[in-house]
Amino acid sequence: MKIEARVFDLVMAFSFLMAVVYGYWTHAATGHVEPTGTVALALTGGLALISGTYFRFVARRIEVRPEDNPEAEVSDGAGELGFFSPGSYWPVGLAAAAATAGVAVAFWHVWLLVIAIVLVLIMVGGLVFEYHTGPNHD
Repeated sequence: MKIEARVFDLVMAFSFLMAVVYGYWTHAATGHVEPTGTVALALTGGLALISGTYFRFVARRIEVRPEDNPEAEVSDGAGELGFFSPGSYWPVGLAAAAATAGVAVAFWHVWLLVIAIVLVLIMVGGLVFEYHTGPNHD
């Protein structure tokens, strides 16, 4: 996780530096700072800071992975990779319902918004209360 944190730190530093350079150049060229690009670059740096901080905190709480050990061999990464939950179609329906709600708000169709909210509630209920059968479930 330390490698991922470093990647986001580099993106953060680059974005903040480019926000300053972009603001300076637009001010020098036009007499005022162009706010859209400057704010977008600053927000990109802020999001990279959040992600990098998360990865740093996670890296402290887990054991060292083979990817973080410079002395690791390929065989050190062999074995079980972790638990992956079984597939579910509820997230697809939830995404479609949320997209429908977004379209309804964008065009302000109240009837479509009501339908979309009902669909979102149904999909969330299905996702939360779905039941999986198989060897790992009682």
